[in-house]
Amino acid sequence: MRGIYSVLGLVYMVTTSFYISPKVMVKNEKVKTEKTERVTDTKSEKTAAAVSSSEELYKSIPFDPEHELNYEVFSKALTGFENLKKAGLLNQDSHLLTICDFSMSSNTKRLWVIDTNEKKVLFNSLVAHGKNTGEEFATNFSNTESSLQSSLGFYITDATYQGDNGYSLKLLGMDKGFNDAAYRRAIVMHGADYVSDDFASMHKRIGRSWGCPAVPKALTQPIINTIKGRNCLFIYYPDQKYLSSSEWLKA
Repeated sequence: MRGIYSVLGLVYMVTTSFYISPKVMVKNEKVKTEKTERVTDTKSEKTAAAVSSSEELYKSIPFDPEHELNYEVFSKALTGFENLKKAGLLNQDSHLLTICDFSMSSNTKRLWVIDTNEKKVLFNSLVAHGKNTGEEFATNFSNTESSLQSSLGFYITDATYQGDNGYSLKLLGMDKGFNDAAYRRAIVMHGADYVSDDFASMHKRIGRSWGCPAVPKALTQPIINTIKGRNCLFIYYPDQKYLSSSEWLKA
C-alpha cells in the first residue's frame, strides 16, 4: 500500500506541476496587454512628434501668400525625405527638398526648392508635366517608356549634362513601379521656352514636356546647380494607389 501511495503522490506532483492558476493566467494576460498598449502608445507618440515637427518647420518657412505650398503635400514630402535619409540613400546632412505639386494648375508656380536648415524657399517656379499627362491640369501618370507622361514619386538628383534640351539634370526614381524607369526613359530636369507666363497667356496653359519636369529657361542653371548631386525631388499628385503603396511615405 505504501508503494501505491508513493506512486499516486508522484503522479499528483507531476500533473499539478503543469497547472497554472487562473490568477497567474490573468496576470500574464494583463502584462501582455500592457506591453501591447505601451508599443501602441510609443508608435502614436512618434507619429504625433513627427507631425508636430513637420508643422513647426512648415510654419517657420515664409512662403509667398499667393504661392503657398499645401501643408499636406509638404508633410508627405518631408516624410519621404527623412525615410530616404534613414535608408542611406541621402546623406544625413542633406537639407534641400524640391517639391512639385502636380495637383495644381500648370499655370501656377507649383515647384518649390526649400532649404530645411535655413527654413526658406530658394526657388518657387513654374514646372511642366508630360504631354500625355494632361492639358492645364495633370491627370494621368506612367512609368512606361514612350508614354510621354510624368511619373509620380520620390527622386534623387544625379549628375548634370548638356543634351538636346541644353543644360539638364539626371533623375533617379526611387518608387518601384511608379518612377524607377525614369533614368531609362531619360526623364530629366531641363529648361524650356514653353514654361513661361507668356506661353500660358497665349495658349491658356504652359507647354508640356515628354514627361520631364521642365522649368523656365532663365531658372534652369540656378535651380539645377542648387539641387544637383544627390538631393531629394518629390512629384506629388493625390493618386491613392501611389500614396498607399510608396514605401517612403510610411511613417
